[in-house]
Amino acid sequence: MKQYTNILLIKPGAVGDLLQLTPTLRALRLKYPQARISLLLGSEAAASMFFNNPNVDETVVFDRKGEHASLAGFFRLRKRISRAGYDLVINFQRSNFRAWLLASAAFPCRVLVYRKARGRTVHAVVNHLETLAPLGIDPAAADTSLELFLGPEEQTFANVLFREAGLAEKPVIALNPGASNRIKCWSTGQFAALANRLTDELGVGIVLVGGGNERDLAEGIRSGMTAEPLDLAGRTSLLQLGAVLACADLLVSGDTGPLHMATSVGTPVVGLFGAIDPLRTGPVGEGHRVIRHTEVPCVPCMARSCSHRPYLECMEKITPDEVFAAVAEMLAEREARQ
Repeated sequence: MKQYTNILLIKPGAVGDLLQLTPTLRALRLKYPQARISLLLGSEAAASMFFNNPNVDETVVFDRKGEHASLAGFFRLRKRISRAGYDLVINFQRSNFRAWLLASAAFPCRVLVYRKARGRTVHAVVNHLETLAPLGIDPAAADTSLELFLGPEEQTFANVLFREAGLAEKPVIALNPGASNRIKCWSTGQFAALANRLTDELGVGIVLVGGGNERDLAEGIRSGMTAEPLDLAGRTSLLQLGAVLACADLLVSGDTGPLHMATSVGTPVVGLFGAIDPLRTGPVGEGHRVIRHTEVPCVPCMARSCSHRPYLECMEKITPDEVFAAVAEMLAEREARQ
């Protein structure tokens, strides 16, 4: 079988999608240890997550709304790909016309194409790995754990932050209220009720995390809390957020990027899932919990908006009491192991 030496993966996706690609990158590195592996993604922020990843030699940013929005900018990127001399391109954006235009710039080369599983339920991590089967890589035998490599600067940032906030000597629970689509979000009132029980009954510290466009959610939680949390929503880079999650004892989150980021740095999660099937996008690895109410008649559902009555019943059915019970049990198990 041919030994490829210059490989390009195309995946201009979101944070969670990219982290779920890390087992694929690791499998490629094991198969072709001497190869140069490049990853084309959608933003400089996303690229930063791979700066310390030993399985990625180069990140190439496809800035669709900025530098490469114009035809001239797009064709500059295409020319860069053409000149790179890739001998294997793996396209994980098969339905995206511009991704195909970029892939074609590497011709002549071998091209593998990701195909999303239809008619069967398989986790996205395994589905990505299946793309490598023509290379003799067995997806069933591959390590599916996610990876996020942090640098010393980010680790110091989080350690100092926790120490200055008085969180270094107590259990810390991170709460992530946001998601790419707000139909996947638990309400801020429920998060606040959970936070109050956690602080009052377990004496934990609370850290709020999320993106800059989720500041309203963080403020909604803070306004309902009796104790002041460490509010970091929109105030960290992606790698800094990874370091914060690595310092936390546990994360409570819906189906979104920070959930996968926590699993990537070894922090257990309580995943709050509504309509989306966690067997496809749930937390990877051992020690995590998923709370989901499958008795809601419209679950599962892939709609981008909720027309069910009562509205978002799949998320509203999740109670602060059952999430508190899961968190308390997981913290007790963690303490027993230490």
